Amino acid sequence: MEYREIVAVTGIGGLFQLLSTKSDGAIVRNLTDKSTKFIPARVHNVTPIESIEIYTIEENVRLHVVLQAIKDSEKTIALVDGKKADNQTIKTYFKTVFPALDEDRVYVSDMKKMLKWYELLKANDLLNFDNLNVQETAEEAEAIEEAAPAKKAKAKKVEEATEIAEEKPAKKAKAKKAVEENASEEAPAKKTARKKKTEE
Repeated sequence: MEYREIVAVTGIGGLFQLLSTKSDGAIVRNLTDKSTKFIPARVHNVTPIESIEIYTIEENVRLHVVLQAIKDSEKTIALVDGKKADNQTIKTYFKTVFPALDEDRVYVSDMKKMLKWYELLKANDLLNFDNLNVQETAEEAEAIEEAAPAKKAKAKKVEEATEIAEEKPAKKAKAKKAVEENASEEAPAKKTARKKKTEE
Protein backbone atom coordinates (compact mmCIF):
# COMPACT_ATOMS: atom_id res chain seq x y z
CA MET A 1 0.00 0.00 0.00
CA GLU A 2 1.29 3.47 -0.98
CA TYR A 3 0.29 7.06 -0.26
CA ARG A 4 -0.83 7.56 -3.87
CA GLU A 5 -3.46 4.80 -3.41
CA ILE A 6 -5.15 6.60 -0.52
CA VAL A 7 -8.45 8.40 -1.11
CA ALA A 8 -10.99 10.46 0.82
CA VAL A 9 -14.71 9.86 0.31
CA THR A 10 -17.27 12.65 0.61
CA GLY A 11 -19.82 12.04 3.35
CA ILE A 12 -17.72 9.32 5.01
CA GLY A 13 -15.02 10.11 7.58
CA GLY A 14 -11.53 8.64 7.54
CA LEU A 15 -9.27 7.52 4.71
CA PHE A 16 -9.42 4.57 2.34
CA GLN A 17 -7.18 2.54 0.07
CA LEU A 18 -8.53 2.51 -3.47
CA LEU A 19 -8.67 -1.13 -4.58
CA SER A 20 -10.44 -0.80 -7.93
CA THR A 21 -12.75 1.46 -9.90
CA LYS A 22 -15.89 0.70 -11.88
CA SER A 23 -18.13 2.78 -14.14
CA ASP A 24 -20.65 3.15 -11.31
CA GLY A 25 -18.25 3.56 -8.36
CA ALA A 26 -15.18 2.25 -6.55
CA ILE A 27 -14.14 -0.49 -4.16
CA VAL A 28 -12.17 0.78 -1.17
CA ARG A 29 -10.61 -0.52 2.05
CA ASN A 30 -10.97 1.49 5.27
CA LEU A 31 -7.57 2.31 6.84
CA THR A 32 -9.03 2.14 10.35
CA ASP A 33 -10.90 -1.18 10.50
CA LYS A 34 -9.64 -2.68 7.18
CA SER A 35 -13.21 -3.36 6.03
CA THR A 36 -13.89 -3.33 2.27
CA LYS A 37 -16.90 -1.61 0.75
CA PHE A 38 -18.34 -0.40 -2.55
CA ILE A 39 -18.71 3.38 -2.94
CA PRO A 40 -21.45 4.30 -5.48
CA ALA A 41 -20.43 7.21 -7.74
CA ARG A 42 -23.96 8.67 -7.76
CA VAL A 43 -23.81 9.20 -3.98
CA HIS A 44 -20.14 9.90 -3.15
CA ASN A 45 -17.05 11.49 -4.69
CA VAL A 46 -13.74 9.66 -4.32
CA THR A 47 -10.70 11.98 -4.22
CA PRO A 48 -7.04 10.85 -4.18
CA ILE A 49 -5.44 12.74 -1.28
CA GLU A 50 -2.25 13.27 -3.32
CA SER A 51 -4.26 15.67 -5.52
CA ILE A 52 -5.52 17.77 -2.58
CA GLU A 53 -4.01 21.26 -2.35
CA ILE A 54 -3.70 23.45 0.74
CA TYR A 55 -3.99 27.25 0.69
CA THR A 56 -0.88 29.13 1.76
CA ILE A 57 0.03 32.84 1.83
CA GLU A 58 2.07 32.18 -1.33
CA GLU A 59 1.40 29.41 -3.87
CA ASN A 60 -0.84 26.49 -2.91
CA VAL A 61 0.96 23.31 -1.89
CA ARG A 62 0.00 19.66 -2.01
CA LEU A 63 -1.26 18.10 1.22
CA HIS A 64 1.83 15.91 1.61
CA VAL A 65 4.01 19.05 1.96
CA VAL A 66 2.09 20.01 5.13
CA LEU A 67 2.11 16.41 6.36
CA GLN A 68 5.89 16.28 5.87
CA ALA A 69 6.25 19.49 7.93
CA ILE A 70 4.21 17.90 10.74
CA LYS A 71 6.37 14.77 10.53
CA ASP A 72 9.62 16.77 10.66
CA SER A 73 8.41 18.85 13.61
CA GLU A 74 7.48 15.80 15.70
CA LYS A 75 11.12 15.55 16.84
CA THR A 76 10.82 18.88 18.68
CA ILE A 77 7.08 19.70 18.91
CA ALA A 78 4.50 17.33 20.34
CA LEU A 79 1.69 16.39 17.96
CA VAL A 80 -1.61 18.03 18.92
CA ASP A 81 -4.66 15.83 19.46
CA GLY A 82 -7.19 17.18 16.98
CA LYS A 83 -10.12 15.67 18.93
CA LYS A 84 -9.24 17.05 22.37
CA ALA A 85 -7.35 20.33 21.69
CA ASP A 86 -9.25 23.62 21.51
CA ASN A 87 -9.33 25.73 18.34
CA GLN A 88 -6.69 28.23 19.50
CA THR A 89 -4.23 25.44 20.39
CA ILE A 90 -4.68 23.89 16.95
CA LYS A 91 -4.17 27.27 15.20
CA THR A 92 -1.03 27.96 17.24
CA TYR A 93 0.30 24.47 16.44
CA PHE A 94 -0.09 24.93 12.68
CA LYS A 95 1.38 28.43 12.87
CA THR A 96 4.47 26.83 14.42
CA VAL A 97 4.87 23.77 12.19
CA PHE A 98 3.72 25.37 8.91
CA PRO A 99 3.80 29.20 9.14
CA ALA A 100 2.89 29.68 5.44
CA LEU A 101 -0.61 28.25 5.98
CA ASP A 102 -3.32 30.76 5.00
CA GLU A 103 -5.47 30.96 8.15
CA ASP A 104 -8.15 33.01 6.36
CA ARG A 105 -8.91 30.17 3.94
CA VAL A 106 -7.85 27.08 5.91
CA TYR A 107 -10.39 26.63 8.69
CA VAL A 108 -9.89 24.91 12.06
CA SER A 109 -12.09 22.05 10.79
CA ASP A 110 -9.58 21.56 7.92
CA MET A 111 -6.68 21.60 10.40
CA LYS A 112 -8.42 18.97 12.56
CA LYS A 113 -8.98 16.82 9.47
CA MET A 114 -5.27 17.09 8.54
CA LEU A 115 -4.26 16.02 12.06
CA LYS A 116 -6.67 13.08 11.93
CA TRP A 117 -5.40 12.02 8.51
CA TYR A 118 -1.81 12.39 9.67
CA GLU A 119 -2.42 9.97 12.54
CA LEU A 120 -4.16 7.49 10.21
CA LEU A 121 -1.34 7.64 7.67
CA LYS A 122 1.28 7.32 10.41
CA ALA A 123 -0.48 4.25 11.87
CA ASN A 124 -0.40 2.63 8.41
CA ASP A 125 3.23 3.62 7.68
CA LEU A 126 2.20 5.88 4.79
CA LEU A 127 4.23 9.00 5.54
CA ASN A 128 7.02 8.40 3.03
CA PHE A 129 6.74 11.11 0.36
CA ASP A 130 10.17 10.72 -1.32
CA ASN A 131 8.75 9.13 -4.47
CA LEU A 132 6.11 11.84 -4.71
CA ASN A 133 8.70 14.62 -4.50
CA VAL A 134 10.84 12.95 -7.19
CA GLN A 135 7.80 12.57 -9.46
CA GLU A 136 6.78 16.20 -8.94
CA THR A 137 10.29 17.40 -9.79
CA ALA A 138 10.23 15.26 -12.96
CA GLU A 139 6.79 16.63 -13.89
CA GLU A 140 8.00 20.21 -13.39
CA ALA A 141 11.05 19.57 -15.62
CA GLU A 142 8.80 18.00 -18.27
CA ALA A 143 6.43 20.98 -18.14
CA ILE A 144 9.38 23.37 -18.61
CA GLU A 145 10.62 21.35 -21.61
CA GLU A 146 7.14 21.35 -23.16
CA ALA A 147 6.82 25.10 -22.66
CA ALA A 148 10.25 25.84 -24.22
CA PRO A 149 9.34 25.10 -27.91
CA ALA A 150 6.15 27.16 -27.51
CA LYS A 151 8.20 30.09 -26.17
CA LYS A 152 10.69 29.74 -29.06
CA ALA A 153 7.84 29.66 -31.61
CA LYS A 154 6.31 32.77 -30.01
CA ALA A 155 9.66 34.55 -30.11
CA LYS A 156 10.06 33.61 -33.79
CA LYS A 157 6.60 34.99 -34.60
CA VAL A 158 7.44 38.26 -32.83
CA GLU A 159 10.70 38.42 -34.78
CA GLU A 160 8.89 37.80 -38.08
CA ALA A 161 6.28 40.43 -37.25
CA THR A 162 9.06 42.94 -36.54
CA GLU A 163 10.73 42.15 -39.86
CA ILE A 164 7.42 42.62 -41.72
CA ALA A 165 6.82 45.91 -39.93
CA GLU A 166 10.29 47.10 -40.94
CA GLU A 167 9.75 46.00 -44.55
CA LYS A 168 6.48 47.92 -44.97
CA PRO A 169 7.95 51.47 -44.61
CA ALA A 170 10.78 50.46 -46.98
CA LYS A 171 8.23 49.28 -49.59
CA LYS A 172 6.20 52.47 -49.15
CA ALA A 173 9.33 54.61 -49.64
CA LYS A 174 10.26 52.61 -52.76
CA ALA A 175 6.75 52.98 -54.20
CA LYS A 176 6.74 56.74 -53.47
CA LYS A 177 10.10 57.17 -55.22
CA ALA A 178 8.83 55.29 -58.29
CA VAL A 179 5.71 57.54 -58.48
CA GLU A 180 7.86 60.67 -58.19
CA GLU A 181 10.22 59.47 -60.98
CA ASN A 182 7.26 58.70 -63.27
CA ALA A 183 5.79 62.14 -62.58
CA SER A 184 9.07 63.92 -63.40
CA GLU A 185 9.42 61.96 -66.67
CA GLU A 186 5.84 62.79 -67.74
CA ALA A 187 6.11 66.54 -66.96
CA PRO A 188 8.63 67.50 -69.78
CA ALA A 189 6.65 65.45 -72.29
CA LYS A 190 3.51 67.45 -71.48
CA LYS A 191 5.42 70.77 -71.79
CA THR A 192 6.78 69.73 -75.22
CA ALA A 193 3.29 68.85 -76.42
CA ARG A 194 1.99 72.29 -75.34
CA LYS A 195 4.88 74.10 -77.14
CA LYS A 196 4.24 72.24 -80.37
CA LYS A 197 0.52 73.18 -80.27
CA THR A 198 1.38 76.89 -79.74
CA GLU A 199 3.76 76.95 -82.75
CA GLU A 200 1.08 75.52 -85.00
